Amino acid sequence: MKKLDTVTYAVEGQVAIITLNRPERMNTLGGSMKPDLACAFFEWARADPQVRCVVLTGAGERAFCAGADIKERAASTPPPADYFVNQQRTHELFSGIASFEKPVIAALNGVALGGGLELALCADMRYAADHARLGLPEVKLGVIPAAGGTQRLTRVVGAAKAKELVFTSALIPAAEGLALGLVNRVVPAASLMEETMALARSIAAQPPLAVRFAKQAIDLGQQVDIHSALQYERFSAAMIVDSEDRKEGMRAFVEKRAPRFQGR
Repeated sequence: MKKLDTVTYAVEGQVAIITLNRPERMNTLGGSMKPDLACAFFEWARADPQVRCVVLTGAGERAFCAGADIKERAASTPPPADYFVNQQRTHELFSGIASFEKPVIAALNGVALGGGLELALCADMRYAADHARLGLPEVKLGVIPAAGGTQRLTRVVGAAKAKELVFTSALIPAAEGLALGLVNRVVPAASLMEETMALARSIAAQPPLAVRFAKQAIDLGQQVDIHSALQYERFSAAMIVDSEDRKEGMRAFVEKRAPRFQGR
C-alpha cells in the first residue's frame, strides 16, 4: 500500500478510517488531496472485503476541512471552460463518495466550510464535535458553492434554509446544524471518534448486502417520483431475498444466537 501525502488510511476491525491530513492548512482540499481521497475510497476501502463501513474525519482539532485552499487558488484564474472541466472531476469524486456502496460517516472534528461541508454532505451520516462550525461561505468570495453544495445542502435542509445559509455565507454552530438535520449528533470533542466508531461498528455488524441495497434504495428514492422509488425498493428486496445472509439471519433468529453474516 503506497503512502499518500494528504490522507491517512487505517482499518480497525471492519471499519476503515480515512483522515484528511493537512492540519497545518486546515485540511483544505489542495495538494494531492482529491486523488488521495479517490485512492483511499475507490482502491483501498472498496477492494477490502473486510471493510463494511467508512469513517471520514480530519487531523487535528481545528478543522474537518476548510474547503478549497484559497492561497493556492488566489494566484490564478482559470478560463471558464477549463474550470467547468476541472469541476466535473470534483463532482465525479464527490458523487462517487456519496454513492459509495459501503456506508460513510463523517466525523466533523472542527470547521467544515465550503468544499469541506460539501464533502461532509456526501457522507450518509454526520457526527460533529460540539465546537464545530459549518457553512458555505463561497458567495462572499464572489463565487458559489460548486462541489455539490447548492444541491446536496438543499436536499438535507430544504430550499429556503439552504438559500439563507448560502446567500449570507453564514457559519452555524454544530448545535444549529443538529436542529436543521444537517448533523445526526453533536458530542464533546474528546468523545467524537469513540461515538462515531461505535456507530460504525454497529452498522458493520449488520448484513452488508442488506445495508448496501437499503442505502441505494434510500438515495435513489430522493431523486425520483414515489412510484419509481417503490419499484426500486421492490427490486432491491428481490435481489437479496435468497441471499445467504438472509438465510443466516433467519436461522440465527430462530436459534436465538448471534448471526454470522458473510456478505453473500
